[in-house]
Amino acid sequence: MQNISRLVNSSFRLNSKRCGIVKFSRGELQHITGYEGSYSALASLRSAGPIQDNGLSMRCCPILLNASYSSGACTDEDGPTDTVKELHAKVLESIDSKRTMAPNAWTWSMIHNCKNREDTKLLFEALEKLRRFRMSNLRIHENFNCHLCREVAKSCVRVGALDYGKKTLWKHNVYGLTPSVASAHHLLSHAKLHNDTALMEEVMKLVKRNDLPLQPGTADIVFSICHDTDNWDLLSKYSKRFVKAGVKLHKAAFEIWMNFAAKRGDSQKIWEIEELRSQSMKQHSLGTAIACTEGLLLEGKPVEAAAVIQVLNESLPDTRRGSVGVELQKLVSEWPLEVIRHQKAEDRKAVAAALRSNVLVMVNSLLNTGLQVNLNIEDLRKAEEITS
Repeated sequence: MQNISRLVNSSFRLNSKRCGIVKFSRGELQHITGYEGSYSALASLRSAGPIQDNGLSMRCCPILLNASYSSGACTDEDGPTDTVKELHAKVLESIDSKRTMAPNAWTWSMIHNCKNREDTKLLFEALEKLRRFRMSNLRIHENFNCHLCREVAKSCVRVGALDYGKKTLWKHNVYGLTPSVASAHHLLSHAKLHNDTALMEEVMKLVKRNDLPLQPGTADIVFSICHDTDNWDLLSKYSKRFVKAGVKLHKAAFEIWMNFAAKRGDSQKIWEIEELRSQSMKQHSLGTAIACTEGLLLEGKPVEAAAVIQVLNESLPDTRRGSVGVELQKLVSEWPLEVIRHQKAEDRKAVAAALRSNVLVMVNSLLNTGLQVNLNIEDLRKAEEITS
């Protein structure tokens, strides 16, 4: 396999008016400069150390959920369970009859034993009465602790009582609950599980209305929902919001964002996102590097695309190099079909022919450099067949 040092001081002149030069220096793939809009595109892939990889596939980038959620809200006909009814009665008896604060253990037990929406309704009734008692009798004006509030939101989502779950995000509420981004994440994770963009938008509106700070983890979930539902407009809308808020996006979010742009065949957007990525992190992940490769192919620069793959392969430790082959096969067999699907009908045939030609040149260039690749290029024919 050709050593990365052979790339030192070599350069590849790009023909596009927008696209400057890809330069290799001391084993590093430097920025592609000279793009219109005063941004540079491709940050360094350093061979001095392993490429940073979060272990998530750039294609799906899953968000791990710690609990299983109901697919929808339970009906009122389910009725409250005996356990929650008994706990609810004990809390009310303690407050109304004995005029003493109910033990915290009862509240926690109610939260963990909720099985349906009616249980949740009793839980919120108890929380409201407990808050009033704390204020009037104990002169405690603070809300319940943040951990309890998060568990309430988690319980609401678990049983499908989403209307109550949204109430946990209200800044001004009668339940003594303090809204938090963590609570919002429980609701957003439910939206991701069911590809529910409507719920996602509702939650994001509540986050904004109640002045909750956006977090990198919020972007991970939101970007993933937009990608999985093939909703580029929503992703564009929320990406602007996260960038404007100064949120430092995770590698996972950049992978999703750049991968989506590549699937749409939008090379200009790939470079815009890449510029943002390069400002916050030095090294590429596998997913963002592949997206840059696809951007070069879209612009008719297969030799430069092959050079990126070669540097990427050399930058990875031996245990991770197999993943490059996996992503290359996806680039050959899946990516062209996605690009064509997003094109106008009258443009699809020309785009399919160009992609097939550019990918073949890239593969041949990789073989000529000595890089061992085992790809099924027959899948490239599918891209042209669906346009004929």
